[in-house]
Amino acid sequence: MSGVISDRCKVPQAFWHAIAHAGLPPAAVLRQARLPATLHLNAQALVSTEQYFALWKAIEQLTPEPGLGIKLVTQADTATHPPSLLAAFHARDYRDGLQRIARFKRLCTPEKLHIAEDGAECIVTSEWLYSTEPEPAITTDVAFATLLELARRSTGQHLTPRRVEFIRAGPKHDVYREYFGCTIRYGASRNALVLKSADLDRPFASHNPELLEMLTPALAAALGEFDARSSIRVQVKVVLKRCLASGRPELPDVARDLGMSERTLQRRITDEGATFRDLLAEARQELWRRLLSDPAAGNDEVACLLGYQDPSSFYRAFRDWEGVTPNRWREMNSTRPAAEPT
Repeated sequence: MSGVISDRCKVPQAFWHAIAHAGLPPAAVLRQARLPATLHLNAQALVSTEQYFALWKAIEQLTPEPGLGIKLVTQADTATHPPSLLAAFHARDYRDGLQRIARFKRLCTPEKLHIAEDGAECIVTSEWLYSTEPEPAITTDVAFATLLELARRSTGQHLTPRRVEFIRAGPKHDVYREYFGCTIRYGASRNALVLKSADLDRPFASHNPELLEMLTPALAAALGEFDARSSIRVQVKVVLKRCLASGRPELPDVARDLGMSERTLQRRITDEGATFRDLLAEARQELWRRLLSDPAAGNDEVACLLGYQDPSSFYRAFRDWEGVTPNRWREMNSTRPAAEPT
């Protein structure tokens, strides 16, 4: 695993054009999401994962239309896509296109695309590295529809997945079955787009070697610069936050996740003037601040998600870090305004 992006999501102008085309004024969406009213005027706007999810939740609340995410994707003009996605539409075949999206997605969002082939199936799932809550349903719809449109528009064939799995229990609408053309499983343990492995070798009629020759080096260079800036401290803390709920992660676990030896990981942590124990404490501190900002999360639940076996250990650690109890911290921070993107 190479460097991981910081908790910043790009909001391209194509996003605002798409929702406006669907009858949603950007100003209304931003107001509902409690984000700066002029965010859509900034072509270089960056938001956190939490704020990015808030945008999509606002869209769901303002237009509770079944399949809206699919509509936004199918009505979008491929030419308006950012270079990281545009390159995928001109790839050699479907497999190449998916791999290009997975490789360059980190330039836009802290989302990791997992592509796993297992016999006749290719299972595509995504992981939001900084999320402490499930992604909005419409975000999943947009992601899956984008990957399917990649295949359909580029091959010129109406390809269908083997099945689609949704964590959501419902409501169940015909629009999903009609669009995907396959079995839809609700109440699943994951959100997954399950493709037919045989479809991955289908060539793209839109394959454009000349365009790829121009786009790929620029994207690779941007990714290289990003990886070079990504410190091991950031990478380790992302892994730790993801694993805390299942127990206290140890250095071998993190090294395995990052694809390096324990010795290499230890050396790189030391080179940055830190210790593994320091990073574990920092990861917990950063994560509990985010979790405690959610009034719906109880203190005991937060303690569990942070890997503490009993709440009292969490309370002691919290007081050592913050100097107050979790409840007092919540009182002190309950009126803090939402942070504006930088």
